[in-house]
Amino acid sequence: MTRYVIEGAQVFDGEQAIGVRTVEVEDARIVAVGVPVPAGVERIDGSGATLLPGLIDAHTHADLEMLGQALRFGVTTELDLFSFPSTMNALRRAAAERTDIADVRSSSVGLTAPGGHPTQLRGTVNDPELPTVARPEDAAAFVDERITEGADYIKVMIESGETLGKQVPVIDANIVKATVVAAHDRDRMVLAHALTIEATRAALAAGADGFTHLFIDGPCTPDLVEAFTAGGVFMIPTLNLLASITNQRLGADLARDSRVAGRLPQAWSDNLSAQFDTLPASNFDAALAAVAALHAAGVPILAGSDANYHFGARGMAHGVSLHGELQLLVRASLTPVEALRAATSLPATTFGLRDRGRITPGARADLLLVDGDPTRTIADTLSIREVWRSGSRTAR
Repeated sequence: MTRYVIEGAQVFDGEQAIGVRTVEVEDARIVAVGVPVPAGVERIDGSGATLLPGLIDAHTHADLEMLGQALRFGVTTELDLFSFPSTMNALRRAAAERTDIADVRSSSVGLTAPGGHPTQLRGTVNDPELPTVARPEDAAAFVDERITEGADYIKVMIESGETLGKQVPVIDANIVKATVVAAHDRDRMVLAHALTIEATRAALAAGADGFTHLFIDGPCTPDLVEAFTAGGVFMIPTLNLLASITNQRLGADLARDSRVAGRLPQAWSDNLSAQFDTLPASNFDAALAAVAALHAAGVPILAGSDANYHFGARGMAHGVSLHGELQLLVRASLTPVEALRAATSLPATTFGLRDRGRITPGARADLLLVDGDPTRTIADTLSIREVWRSGSRTAR
């Protein structure tokens, strides 16, 4: 039996800072918060630090190596949003058996048009042929196939390619609607990939539950905000990606951070520093304003990096980019506490992960100890002292 107490640290419990508290862990679970330290138990000094729930990245594309990299940067759960069952099933088995990689959930393969996104980004990668749907009446079979593969939620791609300087076929709106209906009939959420206002409106009209990106081609108008609130949808804006598309060079800033430099393989440091650079820089200001408007209207904002497992997604790296996303959410008007919720309790609640995202008795001991106080200075999340996954300390 593994048993220890983390003491002396300020605790952010997933919702709020609750002051300096002891947190007792037994095996894989938190068993007590704020109680006297039992005699004879191992004591871990958290003085000068803040203890957080392990971070949840609500938008990734994972492989085994990247799940390990994510964990080293305090990301204890990744929500994969497009993967092939041949690889994802092995990843999920590994994550269930091991504590040296992040846990993972997945949509399996997303719905796309024949020849559509993400084919234009992965032309040199030897992927299996993507399943597609040609008629609305075939949508239910597509959803059933994904559920059989183990999909926790369904992804639909409404993507013309224009924001990345491409042009690809777009899935028919009636097929998207039929897919949403079939998924809801089977108790699965539908997440929409939409990077333009037109695609966003189409996903809202179809009844999607959430968005895996914010649109980047124009401002957020009041009627669009109203459509979001009326639909009760959530947003994963992936501001890292939008910064890359608009050449903000923010990934390069992260790569040079002393808390990151030297901890990433050179290839991933280079990828983090790269950019798509396909739209004007001014579009990024509109994106920040859009997040602020949606947040002010009560639309749930979740933190997701869009970190990939290959080098086509420029400007991102697993683990590191989620910390960059938190900083960008604060730039977009969220408070540091609200940004931390966006990577802990909020994605846990939204995706039905009831055993994590909070520091409370009974929760998994997925924990991140950082120097400083990220409830006031969000960049302190990168000042990582210790990481635990299911109660086991991670090598750094």
